Amino acid sequence: MRLLWSLPKAAPALLRHIIGYAELAGQDLEQTQRDLGARLLAAAILGLGIFFVIFSGCLLVVALTWDTPYRVSAIAWMGGAFLLVAVLAGLYRSNLVKGQAPFLATMRREWQEDRVILERILSSDED
Repeated sequence: MRLLWSLPKAAPALLRHIIGYAELAGQDLEQTQRDLGARLLAAAILGLGIFFVIFSGCLLVVALTWDTPYRVSAIAWMGGAFLLVAVLAGLYRSNLVKGQAPFLATMRREWQEDRVILERILSSDED
C-alpha cells in the first residue's frame, strides 16, 4: 500500500528520467548511424580501390608468366596470398568488434545509476 502512496512523490522524477533515457537513446542511435554510415562509405571506397589494384596485379602476373612453365605456380601463389590476406583481415575485424562499445551503453550506465536511486525512493516508505 505504501508503494501507491509513494508514486505521486516519485512520478516527476520517473518522468524526467524516462525523458532523459529517451534523449540518451536518441543520441546513441544518431551517433551509431553516423559512425556506421562513415564506416560503410570508407569501406566501400577502399574495397573498390583494392579490388582494382589486386585485379590489375593479377593480370600482370598472369601476362608475364603465361608463356613460361611458372604460370600455374604463379596463380597458386596468388591464391595463397589472397587466402593469407583474408585470414588476417578476419582476425583484424574480430579485434575491432571486441573493442567496440556496446549498443546503447550510455543509457545502460545511466539506468544502473538511477535504478539504485529509484529503489531507495520506493523502499524508504516501506521502513
